Formats: sequence, C-alpha cells, structure tokens
Amino acid sequence: MALTGLQIQKLLPKTNCKECGSNTCLAFAMKLAAKKAELSLCPYASEEAKQVLGAASEPPVKCVELGPEKKLRLGEETVLYRHEKTFVNKTALAVNIDDTDSPDNIDKKLSDIAGYILERVGEKLVVDLISVTDRSGDSVKFSDLCLSAYQKTKRPIIMRSSNLKSLSAAAAAVKGSNSVISSATPANADELVKVAQENGHALAVTAPDLEQLSALTSKIKGAGFNSMILDFETFSLSEQFQVNSIARRAALKDSFKALGYPSIKFISNTKLFDIAGDAINEITKYGGICVLPVFDPAMLASLMTLRLNIYTDPQKPIQVEPKLYPIGEPTRNSPVFVTTNFSLTYFIVSGEIENSGTNAWLVVPECEGMSVLTAWAAGKFSGASIAKFMKEIEVEKQVDTRQIIIPGYVAQISGELEESLPGWKVAVGPQEAADIESYVKAKLK
Repeated sequence: MALTGLQIQKLLPKTNCKECGSNTCLAFAMKLAAKKAELSLCPYASEEAKQVLGAASEPPVKCVELGPEKKLRLGEETVLYRHEKTFVNKTALAVNIDDTDSPDNIDKKLSDIAGYILERVGEKLVVDLISVTDRSGDSVKFSDLCLSAYQKTKRPIIMRSSNLKSLSAAAAAVKGSNSVISSATPANADELVKVAQENGHALAVTAPDLEQLSALTSKIKGAGFNSMILDFETFSLSEQFQVNSIARRAALKDSFKALGYPSIKFISNTKLFDIAGDAINEITKYGGICVLPVFDPAMLASLMTLRLNIYTDPQKPIQVEPKLYPIGEPTRNSPVFVTTNFSLTYFIVSGEIENSGTNAWLVVPECEGMSVLTAWAAGKFSGASIAKFMKEIEVEKQVDTRQIIIPGYVAQISGELEESLPGWKVAVGPQEAADIESYVKAKLK
C-alpha cells in the first residue's frame, strides 16, 4: 500500500534543512509520495526510513542525468498518459555520426549541430546529444572522434560500438561528460559496468528480448550500478511501439523495477519519411533518447515542435514573464500595446508588431497564462488590474507617451483603464493580431 505524504513525513528527520532541494521535510515527503524524488536526496534519513521508504519512494522510471552539469534528464515518469498528470522529461534527440565518414562531412555536421537552435514560445531547442558509431574498428579513431564531437558541441556523447577496447578508450577520452556507453550485452556487461563506473557514464543495456533484458538490468543493479538506459532489440515500427508500451506499463502499473529505466532507439531507416515516423513513435510513446541517422533542420523543427506539445503540462499554460517588453528598438515616445502573458498570445502579438515595421513597447501583466478573452472573463485582464500592474513596474518612468493600445476584443475595459490611469488615453486596437500591421499603418503612421 502506498504511503501518503504525511505518513512519509513522520519517518523524515523534520529538520527542514533544504539540502534535499525542497523547502521543508513535508514538501520533500509529498515528492516522495508522488514518486518524484528519491530518499537518497535526504542526507539525514534514518535507517528505519531507508528500510521502509527506500525502494518504495523511487520513481517507477529511474531518472538518468547526462551532461557535465547533469542538466539533461531522462525518465522519472509517473503516468502512462499525459492527460493523467503530465510527462516530465522530454525525449532527447541525438544525431549520429559514423567514424568512417569523411573528415569534411564530420566537421560540417558537427558545426551544423552546434549552431542549430530553434526558438519556440520562448524556449531555445537544440540537438541534445551526439551519437558516434564505430564502423572502422579502430579504437583510436573512434575515441578521437568522440572527444572531438564533445569538444565542438559540448553535448553528451553516445559511444556506440561492439568493441570493448574502443568503448573503453572513448569512455576515458570523454570522462566527466556524463555520456552514454552503448551497449552492454549479457556477454560484456561486467566489463562495461566497470568502464562506466570508472569514467562516470550511463550505460545502455541490450538483450534479445525483454526477459533477458530485465534479467541483465537486475544483475547490474544488484552489483551496485543503476544508471542504465534500455536498448530494445526490435526490427519494425510496430514492434518498437509494442515493446516501448510493455516496458513502460510494467514499470508504472506493475512496479517492475527491472524495466523501470529510460530507453534509447537508434533509427536505422534511410528515407526521411520513415525516419520521421520512427522518431514520432519515440516522442509519443515513451522514448528516452531517439538517435537520428541524419541531420535535417526541417525534420528537427517538426519533431521538436511535436515534442514540445507532448511534454507541455496540459494543466499549466505556457507563460512568459510579466513585464514591459521592448519590441524592436523603441524610444520613450514609441507606442505602447498591452496583451496577456499566455506565451502563444505574446509571441503572436509581438511578432505582428515587429512585422508591422514599428518599434513599440508591450505591457504584459500577470494573467496566469490565459488568453485575452479567457483572462478578461476570469477577471484577470481588467482595466484596474492592467493599471495596477503598470504602476507597479513604473511604466510612466520608462516612456513619455501617454497612450496605450488594448486588444479590440476587450474594448469594454477602455473606460475603466482610463479612470485607473489618470492622464492616459486608451486606444482600441484590432481584434485579431493579424490586423496589427494594417492598424499601425492606418492609425500610427
């Protein structure tokens, strides 16, 4: 039977030391109850607490941290479907490079990957890892490429080889990067666990079927190593879909720890359409790392946008910080617009203002991430609340103009806003953001 947060708190030291990352022991207990933290984060947990809470408090899918600063997190999921709560850590996207590729092609691909940034609703999305595959059988060549890829991109490396010597050399070359060694089999697991431990890397683990794979992960965990990633041996999209689902369900619903790890998928297709299909399956069906065989910016943009949508908390709107935003290079006499802090609304409005060719200020008050009409209906976007926010951030000290343009859909707040902002004139703008450009040309120029 699962323990509640209050029951768990009774077993904690109750010092509120904050060393676990939570403000109080109760807050940490609530995280343990929700399986969003591990008891190992508490430095003062008693032996009784460890015995009672140890395994029970672990997230059903182990969290694996990658990168020199451990910022790339995999796993740690607690639900099968995002609408039940939310998905936590995004499927990491990697691009593969073979060590037999020409030096010019390798340099270009690494340069392209390092420079690729997709900005979407305020987030900067990048390729998360670099996969290097040993095709040459030359351990020196392979390890040199792994090191070069890491130095040029500063991304964790997936070292993929069937040669123990090559993996050992590469792991030592990028020691400290918290990368991934791929992949341990029942035949070489003992040796690769030692390599992973000595160099501080995660270990991808593979076997012909789920039964043998779970036996291998249990053996490795029993030996004291638990930073693992599952590499399923599948041969079709449908099989991968099925295996991903079986493993995740076993971990979440049956608490089967042997399959409670994030996964990795090396896509072997060569046609872009097929590659995209495999990648979409990983993003939507529990993939931990998806390794693409090619670098294609257009496909990456589509996959990253899909991933952002899947891994957005459905119960929490995406928001931007409430403040006064400069659009372009505004002066103290530039026009002032206002909108809500729902990310999509902000980026559409700011983009249309920029497209109009004018420099302006955009007031974005706190509206709990709601759109204009929703925020107005909820009382979060009223004349009084906008005026109060403008006074708090001292807009009048930053601009000389005394006219503010409100969205056309909330024209009814103009009177209240003028009353709440003495000396200001309120202009009613267009209802649709797409009409901002014509509004600017007709009314402001």
